Amino acid sequence: MTAARLRLLAWLVALAGFVAGCTPAAGPGQAVIEPPAASPAATATATASPAPVPVQAPAPTTAAAPAPVPQPFALNLYREGDFVPQYTFDWCVAASIQMAHNLIDDTGGGTWADRAQQNELWEMARARSSDSFNGANPFGWAQALTEAGMGPYQVVSVPGYEEALRTAARAIAETGRPVGLVMWSGRHAWVMSGFESVGDPHQFPDFSVTGIHVLDPLYPYGSGQWGPSPAPNALLAPEQLATQFVVREPRRWSSGLAAGYLLVLPTAA
Repeated sequence: MTAARLRLLAWLVALAGFVAGCTPAAGPGQAVIEPPAASPAATATATASPAPVPVQAPAPTTAAAPAPVPQPFALNLYREGDFVPQYTFDWCVAASIQMAHNLIDDTGGGTWADRAQQNELWEMARARSSDSFNGANPFGWAQALTEAGMGPYQVVSVPGYEEALRTAARAIAETGRPVGLVMWSGRHAWVMSGFESVGDPHQFPDFSVTGIHVLDPLYPYGSGQWGPSPAPNALLAPEQLATQFVVREPRRWSSGLAAGYLLVLPTAA
């Protein structure tokens, strides 16, 4: 081997040793340290987190509306000129029929107040009043009102005073027509044209009547036994009306009615 080849071989051996010295090797008892493996979450390509589950909010609770409270209520059919006096001490029913017409008729077409007409209405009511001792009773009164175009009307007996007032007030509110009151235990006729109450009858069945508008055709004379006649369209407290509006016991002409407070009551057509 020539000297040149010997020098090249020596150089290659030296280079191999140098390269081997640069490569780390695990010696006895030494662990080879490797880079930690990447976690699946780190190596995943943009793994989306699960979407949040929507939680339904509880429905808002609606507070119960407070129960309505009865308020003062008033209704009156009376207008100036509706009152008519009775021209004799017997014609209270006929005068009450004239006043009922005036309270119902709001056309201004004419007031019923004529004496001759009152006499005719008296005869009409009396002819329709059987067993009435030759006078006009509440049945004839109701029938005359109906036939004269203001009905229908009927006679009712209500056992309790407060309920009688509610019955009358409710009828006025529902029909827009006045109520006949059988006064003095059946001896006289008044007209109830309106009322005041706590509570609207349309809304509160147990409303309480606090005032009654009345028309007494005998005004200004009144009665020595029963008391003075109130002025036309007077507003009476229930206690005041009760001194003249009293229970009527059944008699010959009213044997089919129970004892109570008698009303000549307007009803729905």
